[in-house]
Amino acid sequence: MNAIKIKSAAQHNLKNISLDIPRDKLVIITGVSGSGKSSLAFDTIYAEGQRRYVESLSTYARQFIGQMDKPDVESIEGLSPAIAIEQRVASHNPRSTVGTVTEIYDYFRLLYAGIGICHCCQCGREIKSQSIDSIVESILTLPENTRFSILSPIVRGKKGEFQKELKKLQKEGFVRIRIDGEIKELAEDILLTKNKRHDIDLVVDRLVMKDGVRKRLRDSLEIAAQHAEGMVRIVLANGAETLYSEKYACPDCGISMPALAPRMFSFNSPYGACPECNGLGSLMHFAVNLVVPDAGLSLREGAIAPWANRNSLYYFSILDALATHYNFDINKPFNKLPEKIQQILLYGSGKESIKFYHDRGDRRYFANRPFEGAIKQLERRWRDTASATIRNDLGRYMDLSACPVCHGARLKKESLAVTVGGKNIYELCRISIRECFAFFDQLSLSPQEKIITERILKEIKSRLNFLLNVGMDYLSLERSTLSLSGGESQRIRLATQIGSGLMGVLYVLDEPTVGLHQRDNLRLIDTLKKLRDMGNTVLVVEHDADMMLASDHIVDLGPGAGSQGGEIVFQGTPQEMLRDKNSLTGQYLSGEAMISLPAKRRSTAGRYIILEGASANNLKNIDIRIPVGVLTAVTGVSGSGKSSMIIETLYKVMARRLNQHNGAMGRVKKIVDLGGIERIIMINQQPIGRTPRSNPVTYTGIFSFIRDLFANLLDSRMRGFKPGRFSFNVKGGRCEACEGNGMIRIEMHFLPDVYVTCDVCHGKRFNRDTLDIKYKDKSIADILDMTVHQALDFFSNIPSIKAHLQLFSDVGLGYIRLGQSATTLSGGEAQRIKLARELGKRVNSNTLYILDEPTIGLHFADIQKLLDVLLRLVDMGNTMIVIEHNLDVIKCADYIIDLGPEGGPGGGEIIASGTVEQVAREEKSATGSFLKKMLATAVCCEK
Repeated sequence: MNAIKIKSAAQHNLKNISLDIPRDKLVIITGVSGSGKSSLAFDTIYAEGQRRYVESLSTYARQFIGQMDKPDVESIEGLSPAIAIEQRVASHNPRSTVGTVTEIYDYFRLLYAGIGICHCCQCGREIKSQSIDSIVESILTLPENTRFSILSPIVRGKKGEFQKELKKLQKEGFVRIRIDGEIKELAEDILLTKNKRHDIDLVVDRLVMKDGVRKRLRDSLEIAAQHAEGMVRIVLANGAETLYSEKYACPDCGISMPALAPRMFSFNSPYGACPECNGLGSLMHFAVNLVVPDAGLSLREGAIAPWANRNSLYYFSILDALATHYNFDINKPFNKLPEKIQQILLYGSGKESIKFYHDRGDRRYFANRPFEGAIKQLERRWRDTASATIRNDLGRYMDLSACPVCHGARLKKESLAVTVGGKNIYELCRISIRECFAFFDQLSLSPQEKIITERILKEIKSRLNFLLNVGMDYLSLERSTLSLSGGESQRIRLATQIGSGLMGVLYVLDEPTVGLHQRDNLRLIDTLKKLRDMGNTVLVVEHDADMMLASDHIVDLGPGAGSQGGEIVFQGTPQEMLRDKNSLTGQYLSGEAMISLPAKRRSTAGRYIILEGASANNLKNIDIRIPVGVLTAVTGVSGSGKSSMIIETLYKVMARRLNQHNGAMGRVKKIVDLGGIERIIMINQQPIGRTPRSNPVTYTGIFSFIRDLFANLLDSRMRGFKPGRFSFNVKGGRCEACEGNGMIRIEMHFLPDVYVTCDVCHGKRFNRDTLDIKYKDKSIADILDMTVHQALDFFSNIPSIKAHLQLFSDVGLGYIRLGQSATTLSGGEAQRIKLARELGKRVNSNTLYILDEPTIGLHFADIQKLLDVLLRLVDMGNTMIVIEHNLDVIKCADYIIDLGPEGGPGGGEIIASGTVEQVAREEKSATGSFLKKMLATAVCCEK
């Protein structure tokens, strides 16, 4: 069968559509927002493919795998096993990195264990193998009459009962053994826990250092080394231990290294992880900039934040005593006090005693004692308390910082002392993927090393190359997956899938071009084609013009959103689509329809936000200068520093200055001018709620107006119903059988949980008495089931409700239902709901709005609606900053700041800034070159 045949798909808003999707092709599903793209691609095709695969497994295996519900479709034929690569964070585990997710780090561990060169972690000298004679000479330097034992470490950190090994040692004549630090007689009945890791050392001999001990010492060392692959442990009577190895030891320092093994380079193993941070690379600590958030305040004004909100009289008496003892003024700004005084206030006076006093009633009491210091006091309180409330309060003054022992490397010093090509494993992970690929390309190896590493290097190079091909060259392998955007996570998983070499698979992707600069689009398209050419079907939900034109087949859904969508407007080749008059997408691709340039750009000659010396992440001490009262687009290739400049620096600096944020201040040398901004708002793509009870009308506050309307109806007043009666979150008006959820979960154990409609309220969420109250023959449940477009007509005579609903329509969300669960909304939809809420507020001018890629998930037609909303906020006297790759938005901006020239270490500089036309003329700007082509065919709108 050469096609996936779908018959009568009716999932969500799909209208019983039937279609054939060609197999082993690159297929694009497009259409306006809410037209049913995800319903077809993910909720129908992928869901059915995944469900069929899981059902083929045993019932035992099924209980460990999440199974999707059967989609509402009559039949699907020709379906392959399906893999969905969505835009979500790859892992919420702080130990997960780009290297571990792609498995490149696993091959690094094999490489370093195979050909790594050991160095002494104390003096840095290269370590070579240590002979029995050299071990004897080292031990003979012990003082006379020193008692010591010779142990053979036969098991190190392995699980098992080891009964055979223990019996064998007893037969060989050995008497004692040390298990997990405890000496036992081999004649005892030793029982070990099978699933626990054990350290087992054979006690070979016990000696006293004296004349004539050399021969016995040598014989015992040889026996110990034979039983433990060259390893010998010497334990003194006082408990001190020294590990010797026939393989690795420093002749100068006497330091021995364990045999190289992959687990030695794993920060998830106790044998490789830094003992201080347990392999996390960072620790929480009390940060000076959080304890003293505004150093311009004096001590009397509350410069030390933890003391400002507590017993002020007590702390003022302490400060007065310190001021008297050290002769300083507590009315002076904290940053004007001498450095020594600042250190004492934060970290204490050491052993130096100070005369303190405190008043009780009419009497004053004195005491001489050292001063603890604000940060030392916080550390003590953190250690001593078990209260979650107190820890939560103290946590406001804590921040993550690099581990003081491993400095963020996550590994033990012994592991970091092993090198390949002059770099240790952490140094290799810190450089960008582009630099890492070049390192292995130029790595010089001996013939023997080439034989050992042939397969390892092949895997490393191929996986690095896949990451390069999907535009991830600027990332480093040590980058935490928690810090990746949804688009970056998706492309990393895509690279991993290509590396797996699977054939005959159906891959379903959600907007893989998100966060990718136009320059990198072609590489991504080539990667998807490579996946196709391996014998796979690649199904992509996408709005990008380049991706659509490069595809083999396009399915265009519409014609509208929500209930007006769910139909097939067009399906065929890209060339056929360009000629189709019914396809709105085709009209934009052919140039018949386009987003016009503004007739006139706003002047940027007024006020500016000016910050100097920004250095967060890869920013290279840049000066930030953003005009106030206009729309500014921040552009640049992926990883060039856009988010570092706007979110990590500008937002944090301004939010702290405007008292809207208690976190760490952005890294800048000088704040020159905030341009008269009075309020700053970040409109991101985080969910508007994390429970099914949260929905668009509860989040924006519209539901309060609707509940008030119902509470004021005559029937409600007669029954004494208040607005709370019409809430499904509280007892009284909701259905108690399902607690206002409308569904009841039935646990199926070996099958996926089944959600059935509540047989009491029939999914309405409210009880019968509440549903009896109706406005225009509609109950409160009927209202929540309406789309925004339907509700606009229904509430046309209620200005307070209609005005807020109109804002949803203005941001392109007319298709969503009022009571739609927040968990079903995409990131782009959540961001536009937040935007609608902001539009609904009575906002004064001088507000700065920051949006990160607001066009995610938007069709060409929806982008025009979004632009109209953004410009409306600007026309109200506000400032708008968008981090964006979409050229249709960028060309309509009043001002552009373009970063680059590359990503990662090669970025962090401002390549061009100015109007769209000025940036388009800048030859060094990658964004400018694409803008130049677009401006040549763009049309100005008429005003």
